[in-house]
Amino acid sequence: MDMEQARFNMVEQQIRPWEVLNEKVLEMLFKVRRENFLPEAYRKLAFVDMQIPLGFGEVMLEPKLEARIIQEVALKDSDRVLEVGTGSGYMTALLAQFAAHVYSVEIVPELHEGAKAKLESRDIDNVTLELGDAARGWDRHGPYDVIVLTGSTPVLPDAFQRSLKLGGRLFAIVGEAPAMRAERVTRVAEDAFHREDLFETCVPSLRNAPVPSRFKF
Repeated sequence: MDMEQARFNMVEQQIRPWEVLNEKVLEMLFKVRRENFLPEAYRKLAFVDMQIPLGFGEVMLEPKLEARIIQEVALKDSDRVLEVGTGSGYMTALLAQFAAHVYSVEIVPELHEGAKAKLESRDIDNVTLELGDAARGWDRHGPYDVIVLTGSTPVLPDAFQRSLKLGGRLFAIVGEAPAMRAERVTRVAEDAFHREDLFETCVPSLRNAPVPSRFKF
C-alpha cells in the first residue's frame, strides 16, 4: 500500500470536498501521520472515510470530521485547549500542532495509556493527559480558549460554556441518533453565547453524557 498516495487521496477526495480549505490544516494532515495512532489491525484503513474501532466501545472519527473540527475552532498559537475524549491521541496531536497547550481527558484507562505512549514517542510535549470523566465538564485548568468534545452529547452541559474565556470557542455534536448536529458556541460576553449550527452528523456519545428529561405518564 502506498501510504503517501492514500494520504493525498484522503485530503483531495474526502477532506477538501467537505469544505476544509484552510491550507494550514491540510498541511498538518500530511505532517501528523494518522496511521501511527491506529490499532495495528486497522492501519490499512487509516485513510478510509469511516469510523475506526479503538476497542472498549470507542471509535476514531472519520478523517474529514477530524479536519473539519480543527478548522471550525480556528486555533491560535496562544490557545489553551480542553479535549474531552482523548481516544487514539490523534486529535490531541493535531490540536497540539496549533495551540499553546492541550489538556485532554479520557475515561478509559487503556486508551489513556495508549495515547500517552504514542504522543510521548513523537515528542509532542505541549499536552497534559488526564484520566477521568469529563462528560459534564472539566474546569480544572479553565478557563479555556477552545473546548472540543470528540463524542456526542444528547444535552450540552452549561459547564462547558462557562469554562470558556471571553472569545473562546466550543465544538460539540449535540443530539441523539439519528438526528445530531455539530455546533460551535462562542462566548461573546460574560453571560452571552453565540451558537452556530455547522452540519449534521452522527457519532457515538460520550460515556455518562447527560440525557434529556423524559416525561412519564
